[in-house]
Amino acid sequence: MQSFSVEQGIVIPLDRPNVDTDAIIPKQFLKSIQRSGFGPNLFDEWRYLDLGEPGKSCQNRPLNPDFVLNQARYQGGTILLARENFGCGSSREHAVWALDDFGIRVVIAPSFADIFFSNTSKNGILAIKLDDNYVNELFDAVEAEPGYQLTVDLPNQTILMPNGNTIAFEIDPFKKHCLLNGLDDIGLTLQHADEINAYEQQRKQQSPWLFSA
Repeated sequence: MQSFSVEQGIVIPLDRPNVDTDAIIPKQFLKSIQRSGFGPNLFDEWRYLDLGEPGKSCQNRPLNPDFVLNQARYQGGTILLARENFGCGSSREHAVWALDDFGIRVVIAPSFADIFFSNTSKNGILAIKLDDNYVNELFDAVEAEPGYQLTVDLPNQTILMPNGNTIAFEIDPFKKHCLLNGLDDIGLTLQHADEINAYEQQRKQQSPWLFSA
């Protein structure tokens, strides 16, 4: 997966609590097990005025002008600012795939659903929990300034605001290591490829009947 170090980007404010995974990527798009291609259907039922279906092109679909992703001031945004309990509902990993495919690199919220929170770091997205006061301050700042940007520095665990103020955030050291080095579960396993191969060779010598055709 893509490694994460520092992300400077436009902030997209999604001012809704309890955004569940069915809202992030509706159930009809879950037939695919590929990690790519979900971006056009991110927040599909809020983003478009018609019904989205698998395999249907989104190019000419009518957009909901009131939805934040469709507003000109947030185009190209890579940092999603959300409210409490983001990613609740079913545990579908597709929700994180859709955010990643759209280009979201950071999600900031007061709280996240546990499984969604776990899935973010395994797919290269940095999920940051901040106190409500900080989140409220950021929502106010984004509303007041078109094109509002933040710089998220994972090595130093800080968020730099345009006014020069910084907000420190906490992250589990293991998740930080994985994000910095672009390691998902498969990548972590492949770090031990030599030991795994040596074990397999030993097993073939000790129990050759297990490997016979």
